[in-house]
Amino acid sequence: MNKFKKLFLVVIISGLLATFFVGGIFFGYQKTPAIEKITVLFNKEAAKPAEVDFSPFWSAWAMVESKFVKANNGLDEQKMVWGAIQGMVKSLDDPYSVFFPPQEAKMFQEDISGEFQGVGMEIGIRDEVLTVIAPLKNTPAWRAGIKSGDKIIKIDDTLTFGLATDEAVSLIRGEGGTEVLLTIAREGEDKNLEIAITRDVIKIPVIESETKPGGIFVIKLYNFGGNSISAFRQELRNFAFSENDKLIIDLRGNAGGYLEAAVDITSWFLPSGKTVVLEKFGTGEEKAYRSKGYNAFEGLPMVVLVNKGSASASEIMAGALQEHGIATLVGEKTFGKGSVQELVTIAQKASLKLTIAYWLTPNGKSISDEGLEPDIKVEMTKEDFEKDRDPQMEKAIELLNNKQ
Repeated sequence: MNKFKKLFLVVIISGLLATFFVGGIFFGYQKTPAIEKITVLFNKEAAKPAEVDFSPFWSAWAMVESKFVKANNGLDEQKMVWGAIQGMVKSLDDPYSVFFPPQEAKMFQEDISGEFQGVGMEIGIRDEVLTVIAPLKNTPAWRAGIKSGDKIIKIDDTLTFGLATDEAVSLIRGEGGTEVLLTIAREGEDKNLEIAITRDVIKIPVIESETKPGGIFVIKLYNFGGNSISAFRQELRNFAFSENDKLIIDLRGNAGGYLEAAVDITSWFLPSGKTVVLEKFGTGEEKAYRSKGYNAFEGLPMVVLVNKGSASASEIMAGALQEHGIATLVGEKTFGKGSVQELVTIAQKASLKLTIAYWLTPNGKSISDEGLEPDIKVEMTKEDFEKDRDPQMEKAIELLNNKQ
């Protein structure tokens, strides 16, 4: 990268920083439709779909009110409503569709805000088993040795089979200073592991950078949250001012975040109009999200690192850069979390997180069904972890230094 081009990039990036800083970067992130009214309980037949028979539900409701042994002590009818909705959503057999009563809704908002009390790891359902997507760096889970791909068999004395992700989250989270015991099944281990973790206040990291020999600049992006767009832009500016001319983007352990952040960050490397990701809805309709065309690094030698902890928005970015021939993917197959959830306020501060679509790569590959296969597969062994070796990073550096 000659001096003229580097100066040109600095001017572009600085100008975009000024343009977008005040421009409401986060507009629309949480702008989701709200359902303002629900059918009143006593209006049992109002607005019911003609093809659905609600009579069994109301018969059960009446039976509980009249015969339940504790009915005379007063039933919490609002709690019964929340339970009915939770049962309905659970019947969808989708681990990412969840109903949040008010208290759980508050906890979920705390997760989004980036600070909460717990152990600091992303979890999901993989092959019907509760699985660690990624521990967050410098959190209790990370320090206790939790790894991407660990299968959580028990949380304290509660077996996790059939447990929804958010139910598991509520069991794992808790007040700082308290302890949770996880029973873990780990690939390569003959016996289950019991790992005790002391909860703490969790602050979700955003981004880090470093340089490697041979003119390589490394950006480690931990999530695609509300601050990621501006943080990533600043690191690109640092790259442009540096003496480096090759780039590694490390998305290992990045469990995802906002779609808009993934599209914006990917746009630095794609021409305007190129597809970043496709959304496919239940109707069969597809919606394309396209590059904003910043495209300030055309022809830049670049590697993207991924592993089984790379999920959701990180898979969107990695898939787009791979399929458009912009970057080489190095590492392990990604987690495969390619579904779209919409958060809707139902009533009384209760929320519904509902899967409304699936994400497809620009070439139409389902992220949920398959995950992403790296161009160059490099496994991390138990010995690598124990000796603090990083063969995936080493391979990325080797590839870039061989590109002259």
